[in-house]
Amino acid sequence: MKLTTSYLGLTLDNPLVIGASPYCDNTYVARQLQDAGAAALVMRSLFEEQIDAEQRALLHHVEGSAESSPEATSYFPSYSEYQLTPDHYLRQLEHLKKSLSIPIIASLNGSRAGGWTEYARRFEAAGADAVELNLYQLVTNPAIPGDQVEADMLETVGSVAAAVKIPVAVKISPFHTSLVNFAVALENAGAKGVVLFNRFYQPDFNLEDLEVHPQLKLSDPSELLLRLRWLAIISPHVQHSLSASGGVHTAEDIVKALLAGADTVQLVSVILKNGPRFLSTLLAGLNNWLVDHGYESVDQLRGTMNLDRCPDPSAFERANYIRILQSWRV
Repeated sequence: MKLTTSYLGLTLDNPLVIGASPYCDNTYVARQLQDAGAAALVMRSLFEEQIDAEQRALLHHVEGSAESSPEATSYFPSYSEYQLTPDHYLRQLEHLKKSLSIPIIASLNGSRAGGWTEYARRFEAAGADAVELNLYQLVTNPAIPGDQVEADMLETVGSVAAAVKIPVAVKISPFHTSLVNFAVALENAGAKGVVLFNRFYQPDFNLEDLEVHPQLKLSDPSELLLRLRWLAIISPHVQHSLSASGGVHTAEDIVKALLAGADTVQLVSVILKNGPRFLSTLLAGLNNWLVDHGYESVDQLRGTMNLDRCPDPSAFERANYIRILQSWRV
């Protein structure tokens, strides 16, 4: 069975990619993932705020000045709280490239245009096979229109893609008015792939101390449904790679993502729950499904259930929406 796939122009042994997570912080664990079947690894994100914090820390030590805006920065982790400093991040990237044979994808996470191109170049110099830009932005200012937000994102992608020779993927949220249009625009801006989707971690209220408490919940299979819908809608309209991130927990989930048009799936929660060896279980399950259903390769399967196979996709989506709502009885 041929499980190879192409992602961002890279030839991978199979579609299973470890998404941005702490796994790459430890080279021994990263090697376990490779040995279990991971086709590529995405390092944890280097945050825009982290780079700013390093620059502020350097300024503080060099000039001895006080923090100029403590109210604005106190909500974010202090410089010492980040797991990998920017310099440590680059050293770990170099170490991973020397220790592993699979592609290593570096990750940048931010919300503003500019400032990312220099670190993208550093990633490239350190040996990264690709860069993943995580465009995590929650707009709360009512004066900022949606088209400006997307224009800023496209400017960032264009700047980074022009600054490096390695491929650039973009991890986006589902909260865009026209995701298909935006995916095509990202491709035109220079992105070689789109990752659907990043996950917004919803804060909760503590009713005793009346404070906002952040909370981290691992994904569950129900989150895959949103990814399947948009993979199926977007995949006929783009030439670049697509990756499903969030909700993939079984071999059947992997098959569904491929059927919708994904080139790869990104795994984190399922590996945190079951350990690196579970990758071999997922690969065996994928291989067995393909054999049982008469497929000879992943390429033969990909996209066979996207909306390009439907003569009127909008009517199909609308009809299913109505049918589900009308099926309820009291």
